[in-house]
Amino acid sequence: MGNSGILTDIGVLATCSPAGGQSELNIIRDAAIVFVDARINWVGEAADLPDAHSGLPTFSAGGRTVIPGLVDCHTHLAFGGWRADEFQMRIEGRSYLDIAASGGGIQKTMGQTRLATHESLLQHCLEYTSRSVRLGVTAIECKTGYGLSFDDELKLLRVYAELKGKTALDVASTLLAAHVVPKINPDGTKCNKQNYIKMICERLIPTVAEEGLAEFNDIFVEQGAYTTEDARLILKTGEKHGLKAKLHVDQLGDGGGGKLAAELAAISADHLEYTSPEGIRAMANADVVAVCLPFASLYLNQPPMKARAFLDAGVDVAVATDFNPGSAPSYDLPLAMMLACTMSRMTPAEALKGATLNAAKAISREQEYGSIEIGKRANFVELSVPDVNHWMYHFQPNSCVRTWIGGNRIFDSID
Repeated sequence: MGNSGILTDIGVLATCSPAGGQSELNIIRDAAIVFVDARINWVGEAADLPDAHSGLPTFSAGGRTVIPGLVDCHTHLAFGGWRADEFQMRIEGRSYLDIAASGGGIQKTMGQTRLATHESLLQHCLEYTSRSVRLGVTAIECKTGYGLSFDDELKLLRVYAELKGKTALDVASTLLAAHVVPKINPDGTKCNKQNYIKMICERLIPTVAEEGLAEFNDIFVEQGAYTTEDARLILKTGEKHGLKAKLHVDQLGDGGGGKLAAELAAISADHLEYTSPEGIRAMANADVVAVCLPFASLYLNQPPMKARAFLDAGVDVAVATDFNPGSAPSYDLPLAMMLACTMSRMTPAEALKGATLNAAKAISREQEYGSIEIGKRANFVELSVPDVNHWMYHFQPNSCVRTWIGGNRIFDSID
C-alpha cells in the first residue's frame, strides 16, 4: 500500500485543527498518526491506536514534537538577480520609495528578470523550494510581478507550471502583473499606465485563465504603484475569468486597503502595517485572511503589522515570508514566525496556526492540508523541540528533523 504507515512515539502533536480559534493548537500527547494512500486515516493517543492498522509500516518520531506541514502563502519565488546594494542604502536612510524613484526596487528586478531564461528561473525556484522543504515547508504560493509585460509574466507562470511537476511541494500560482507600472516596455519604448492596465485586463488575464496558469490575481495598492480604482478594475476582471482576488495593501500608509479587500471579497490581504480599525472590522466581517509579513517590516524599518488588533477583531491571521530580492530576501518561514511573535505580538501558538491552517486558507487549501485531521494530506513535520513555545523562544537555525509530504519522507536528517 503506497504512501501508508503509522508515525508513532510522538511526544507532542499540535494538530492545529480549527476548533478553539487561532490560539488553540489542539495538542495530543503521546500520539500517533495513521496515513493510508497519502491521506490521514486516524489520529489520536498512541494507546488508542486501532488494531485494524497493525499491519502498516511503523515509523518512530522519537518523542519529538510534530506539527502540520508549514505553508508559505506569500512569496515572489521566481526572479532574476538580487538587490544587496539597496540593503545598505536603506541602512543609510534612503526610503523604499526613494530607491524606487531612482531606478532601483521592483523596476531593477524587472530588468534582470526579463533577461533571465525560463531554465535559469526554474533552477532558481528548485533551489529555494529544496531549501524550504528542509525547514518544514510543504506548500508554497508563488507570485509573478517581475516580468511586467505580457510575455514575461506568462514566462514566470510557465516556470511555476513546470515547477509543480518537479517539486514535492504543492505550488499555488498567483498573477501579480499589477505589481508596479513598468517604466519601459520590452521593446525599449516608454510604458503608458492605462495601456498597461488595458493589456492586463484584455489580453493577459484571459490568456492566463484559458491556459489555467494561475488561481489568484493580485495587485499592489500603494503610492507609486496602483490606486483603489485600478484594483477594482483589475481584480473584478480577474474574478470574471475565475481568478480569486488577493491584495498587497496598507504597507507604507493607510490607503483604505482593509476596506477595499472586504469590498472585493478578497481571499487575503497582505502586509497591512497601517490598516485602520475600520478596515480591520471590515475584513473580519468579510472573512478576509490577513497575512503578516514580518520580514518586509524588518528590512524596510517599518512599523510591524499589529496582529493583536486583527486577532482581537476575529480576523484569521496567516504568517508568510514574502520572499523576494528586495524587501524580504529570506525564505526562512520559521524565522518569519518567530518575528511575528516578537514584532507583531502573536503567541507561538498563533504564529504556528498562522503558518499552517490559516496560511492554507489564504490559498484556498484549508480543506486539503494545514492541520492534522482525518482525510487531509499526510503533510507533517518532526521538530527537535519539546514544544511549540520552546521552538519560538529558543530559536535555532533549523529544528526540522523530518518533513513528510503526502506520506513520503521528503527530507530526513536522521536516516
